[in-house]
Amino acid sequence: MSHDADVVVAGGGPVGLMLACELALADVTVVVLERLTEVDTTIKAGAINSPSAEAFYRRGMLPDLVEVQSTAIEKFSAFLRQRQAAGASGVKPPPKFAGHFAGIMLRGDLLDESDPDFGDTGPAGDVGLIPQEALERLLAARAARLGVELRRGVTLTGFDAGEDGVAVHTSDGTLHTGWLVGCDGGRSTVRRLAGFPFPGTDPEITGHQAIVELTGAEALGAGWNWTDTGTYVHGPMPGRILTVEFDGPPADRQAPITAEDLQASLRRVSGVPDVTVTKVLSATRFTDNARQVPDYRRGRVLLAGDAAHVHSPFGGQGVNLGIGDAMNLGWKLAATVKGWAPEGLLDTYTAERHPIGAWVLEWTRAQVALMRPESHARALRTVISELAGTADATTFFAKKISGVWQRYDLPGSHPLTGASAPDLELSDGTRLGGRLQGGGGLLLDLADDRGLRERAAGYGGRVRVHTAACPERPGLRALLVRPDGCTAWAADDGDTPAGLDAALRRWFGAPDGAAA
Repeated sequence: MSHDADVVVAGGGPVGLMLACELALADVTVVVLERLTEVDTTIKAGAINSPSAEAFYRRGMLPDLVEVQSTAIEKFSAFLRQRQAAGASGVKPPPKFAGHFAGIMLRGDLLDESDPDFGDTGPAGDVGLIPQEALERLLAARAARLGVELRRGVTLTGFDAGEDGVAVHTSDGTLHTGWLVGCDGGRSTVRRLAGFPFPGTDPEITGHQAIVELTGAEALGAGWNWTDTGTYVHGPMPGRILTVEFDGPPADRQAPITAEDLQASLRRVSGVPDVTVTKVLSATRFTDNARQVPDYRRGRVLLAGDAAHVHSPFGGQGVNLGIGDAMNLGWKLAATVKGWAPEGLLDTYTAERHPIGAWVLEWTRAQVALMRPESHARALRTVISELAGTADATTFFAKKISGVWQRYDLPGSHPLTGASAPDLELSDGTRLGGRLQGGGGLLLDLADDRGLRERAAGYGGRVRVHTAACPERPGLRALLVRPDGCTAWAADDGDTPAGLDAALRRWFGAPDGAAA
């Protein structure tokens, strides 16, 4: 079968675009199909976590993210000024924000920032407040620069997958490709047509999130609020509201969301009878439906992001989980397309990402349980709130929310193996993160060891070798870093290079001229 593209990605949101960019870095031809004709402006996620920030930093996107974050911070400041001008009492900037669990705020001044898990992110650690719409625009622009073909206003209607490729049927004709990846959201057409099982738990709540114009808002509490009828949020930007009601899922999740719908929900949950929604600027409806496919691959069809797992938005894990999927899958699928992938490489995608997805589902289920407007949940919330007021608990929750705990179970005993590579500051004035922009593997030789460099000499464009010292880590001898930033192998001074050859073969195949 002749192919119109090496890979077709269904879905042009942040996950699909990030995956397309990763593939394009490896000279894989990609077509992205997106049913919407413009970037989705619906209010969604408002922040990214550490693994996502590191991923964007390692691809040279940090300056753009800093600019976006500055705009987000100004909107937060505008919300405080608006509240003060309206005469709301007790309005003051909160302590340094460290995240929240079920709306229980974590105080940054209690965070133990000396914890080593927080110490290796480099400049990426300063970026977090990135709205999803802005992120999608940045990724769309980057995809265009990399030569990705983004077809907007095109809907996937079906596909036929065979041993040598996939015929993808769309509203604009049929495309022939080697691989199809569904990044088409929680109601994924690719997942449904491919027959992926989707086990999980049914929804209990109806949630709304919106940007609106309001009158009577000064009577609303700022931030998260719990009442006898549910939970509501006001802020942290002008006009942003969120309501959660625990009377079951919506009768029609696809129905248009009107000002009357939002106003009625906000009045029911807040108990403020005069708050009035005069205009809806952006709105979305959500539930706590929590499901995950057991395997992210069926032959030449794969899933990533919400197509592979859905859950409530509490804790802001959704887009971050999807970006992690894209980073993990991108280079592995590219290696498979290019023909140098070692046996079983693509299967490690599910093996590595499924446990993290399963954790996110449990994390969000726990938050829904804690938010229920009933006496047992209130009692438990009181206990958790008291715990969250301690340094140990704040640090625990912040590590979970930020994602710095995430690592893969890889062979090797070094503490860095399987973890995100530390953003080492090198003696030549560069940082490790800046050396990953090309998307390939990296052997970082910190001891000027010719023997180590010779072991990687047969890997050509698959693994680049860089030699420099690292004064801040004098005992660290070398790192082998995968294209997704994961440490595949590491050694300290005095260690033998045992394991490096196996790690190179495991992740990058056979060296040039050697038998596979």
